[in-house]
Amino acid sequence: MPPTPAIICSGLTFAWPDGTPLFTDLSLVIGRGRTGLVGLNGSGKSTLLRLIAGELTAAHGSVRVAGELGYVPQTVTLAGTRVDEALGIAPTRAALAAIEAGDASEKNFARIGSDWDVEERARATLDSLGLEQVPLDRRISELSGGESVLLSLAAQFLRRPEVLLLDEPTNNLDLGARHRLYDAAGCWTGAMVIVSHDRELLDRVDQIAELRAGAVRLYGGNLTDYEEALAAEQEAAERMVRVAEADMRRQRRELVETQTKLDRRVRYGQKMQDTSRMPKIVANERKRQAQVSAGKFHGTQLDRLDKASKRLAEAEEALRDDAEIRVDLPATAVPAGRTVLTLSALEIRYGARADLIVRGPERIALTGRNGAGKTTLLRTVTGDIGPVSGAVELAVPVAYLPQRLDILHPELTVTQNVAEAAPMATNNQLRAQLARFLFRGRRADHRAGTLSGGELFRAALATLLLAQPAPQLLLLDEPTNSLDMASMRQLSGALRSYQGALIVASHDTPFLRDLGITRWLRLDGELTDIDPL
Repeated sequence: MPPTPAIICSGLTFAWPDGTPLFTDLSLVIGRGRTGLVGLNGSGKSTLLRLIAGELTAAHGSVRVAGELGYVPQTVTLAGTRVDEALGIAPTRAALAAIEAGDASEKNFARIGSDWDVEERARATLDSLGLEQVPLDRRISELSGGESVLLSLAAQFLRRPEVLLLDEPTNNLDLGARHRLYDAAGCWTGAMVIVSHDRELLDRVDQIAELRAGAVRLYGGNLTDYEEALAAEQEAAERMVRVAEADMRRQRRELVETQTKLDRRVRYGQKMQDTSRMPKIVANERKRQAQVSAGKFHGTQLDRLDKASKRLAEAEEALRDDAEIRVDLPATAVPAGRTVLTLSALEIRYGARADLIVRGPERIALTGRNGAGKTTLLRTVTGDIGPVSGAVELAVPVAYLPQRLDILHPELTVTQNVAEAAPMATNNQLRAQLARFLFRGRRADHRAGTLSGGELFRAALATLLLAQPAPQLLLLDEPTNSLDMASMRQLSGALRSYQGALIVASHDTPFLRDLGITRWLRLDGELTDIDPL
């Protein structure tokens, strides 16, 4: 028997305030178990979760959820000022404290109900997510970004709603916290819908729901199973395109041959009419019949060509745009053995220390728990933040891609932003290079402030890599946060073309492995080399 539906979306129609449609008559049924919701940036994944959660209202259609619903958005806003208030247990704790102080009023007992062990359960939930050192009375303002996400997750795990929606839950989580979330998600017995780019998390789901072109398609199995099914579909689609292209060529050839035959018949008929003594009325009738026959024959060939063209269009529609960024960047190359960066007895804010020499085109992964100072270290290398003590020596041009991608001027176009970084390049040179970053034609003239998440990332990356002088040391801070799978493939493709030294701060182990990391570092008070993860 199929699982009992937990979420039913019927005929959802939703458009943005400017009238741009996002969904038209979208329907979806999700049962119990873990569902990974994937799709391109801008396809509407977060919007669909907000519609299910009731934060947005569709113009048409309905959403029905079986049981209590929990929702953790990308940008977490915690209720209250203390941890216990965010967990929703502050009133129960207050009643317990009042009873222990001698106030045995009926109101306090009613507030507690059967929840006498609420503090123990809350503590166990926090501990399971790595918040062992966070007391229930701690102020929320004292938490880091990663701790705030974990606390929001803890609040939902403590409530145990029948349906739980998670939007990019591993953003801002370090490796240890991610694995604790994986374990918690693996033990979930209700319905869970997860929007994420985290491969390890999506490989733990029961099915993948792909949101594409305003419709949702379900694939059984985890992300790996989905990608295998997709690869098989694309292989079949490519075969169909080749067959359709061959049919188009054949139909065009036959149309030319048909037209040639008809022209010959017309010339032959005219010659016979001119040389024969056949009565003119008979000759004209034969000519008319021949023209009718030729017209039908020609029409049949045109009809076949039109059908072949439609089959080709349908076959091409099934092909996905999996374009990758392929950039030749010889100016970024660094000779093997050349010193690129030296950190000497460096102490950064919050007390972390680092001694480091980077030589040649090393590819370095910078790991460490949330709050260890990875971002601060990268910004100290670039000079955005001054060191407490010690020295930073840069021997090559450096570029830094921050988490927030806020290096672009929102009012300038993509081309104009890159032109500011590369003032000596001509407009034609800029556009030729931007085409390799998938900004072709008018797309290069879009203002940065109007770009989708994936487009903004590509524009920021292009601005850095095409800069003059070319960066021979590239620093990336959590570059995969909120990127869809296609954008992540594009990032990997671009970085494989990059020939300079690379330092990437990330908790995304599969992504780091895909980059061909040559050296792994961990920042935990001190910067140390570690074995590959």
